[in-house]
Amino acid sequence: MWVGSLELDLLLGDVHSLKEKRSLVRPLLSELRRRFEVAVAEVDHVELHRRAVVGVVAVAGEQGHLVDVLDAVERSVAARPEMELLSARRRLRAGDD
Repeated sequence: MWVGSLELDLLLGDVHSLKEKRSLVRPLLSELRRRFEVAVAEVDHVELHRRAVVGVVAVAGEQGHLVDVLDAVERSVAARPEMELLSARRRLRAGDD
């Protein structure tokens, strides 16, 4: 078993309130859950209206499949025009670590 996590630091576009931020972040979280079957949440910068850190976690039987899923999630977020992906930190662990 392999467990992988991805921490995505995002700069949101033309956002002036926490309400506007939620209108961008919530649909992103829902889409990632639905498309990639991963666990996802906003994990940092919750009080800032132009920044968000999104945490993504996935479990797979093979390392290659896990890397493919995390790569696809990262590409999907990076392609969104309403936000800029500032950084992505990835961690992979084997079940016997």
